[in-house]
Amino acid sequence: MHRPILLGAVLSAAFVGPAFSDEGGVSFWLPGMYGSFAATPTTPGWSWATLYYRSSVSAGADRQFPRGGQIDLGVDALANIGAFGPTYTFEEPFLGGQLALSLLGLGGRSEASVEATISGPDGRTISGRRSEALTGFGDLLPQATLKWNDGPNNYMAYVTGDVPVGAYDPERLANLGLGHAALDLGGGYTYFDPKRNIEASAVLGFTYNFENPDTQYQNGIDFHVDWGASRFVTKQLFVGAAGYLFQQVTGDSGAGATLGDFKSRVAGIGPQAGYLFPMGDKLQGALSAKVYWEFAAENRPEGWNAWLSFAISPKEK
Repeated sequence: MHRPILLGAVLSAAFVGPAFSDEGGVSFWLPGMYGSFAATPTTPGWSWATLYYRSSVSAGADRQFPRGGQIDLGVDALANIGAFGPTYTFEEPFLGGQLALSLLGLGGRSEASVEATISGPDGRTISGRRSEALTGFGDLLPQATLKWNDGPNNYMAYVTGDVPVGAYDPERLANLGLGHAALDLGGGYTYFDPKRNIEASAVLGFTYNFENPDTQYQNGIDFHVDWGASRFVTKQLFVGAAGYLFQQVTGDSGAGATLGDFKSRVAGIGPQAGYLFPMGDKLQGALSAKVYWEFAAENRPEGWNAWLSFAISPKEK
């Protein structure tokens, strides 16, 4: 059985763009974090993942986004982020499944601009168009997954979160940290039949956001679904499609929530491809790419994003 090691298990980046972060309708959970082969088991031992993420989003000047007690009118944001970190997969079963622990670090460049900023109960404009850029490091993202395999059926439970240690300033437009902690948990399913060379996966989860202590803003609970479907065209190469749906299910709160509930939503879809290759006698490499175009955005900037990930893991015994 040839199994795509780590293609679906590469831990991805939380949102690392402009300072409107959760408060501006962009979540800790970055849609597209999971996709094809998400629930397939991996080879026990140490592995390493490296990921490049590029995102370009915008919203017109008629769109409002809260930030640090102020309101930004119209936003443009560009992120070029690198993510990297180890995963350890245990050989001994845990609760009848396969346990893996990961830690991801972030670094890169975030650029953001707004058309205008208003502040105060009278809506007074205090600034015109403003742009900022920041290069640095982001938050830390620990994760644990538990996977079970039953023939072509694969199941997964996960828990992940945000440790807010990255570069963040509530007065800054461009940030690489969220400014608050978050906890996300959920589960997934992958159907993978190596005889027919087809695969389909879906992962759903919920995010709880803790209050931002600098702005007294607490984003509501988020619901998200990531999916992917693919087919191997050779023993090493697969192609397919991927998509996501993100919906905030409870409203924002706290003294800084000047626009009320401000529930956000976005969906995306696009192509994907992956390639497996040996790296010596003991290691295997996995390279994957996917691109999403977004639509149906509400209280959230909209655009496109691209992912390129590379993982090294032990060969299957």
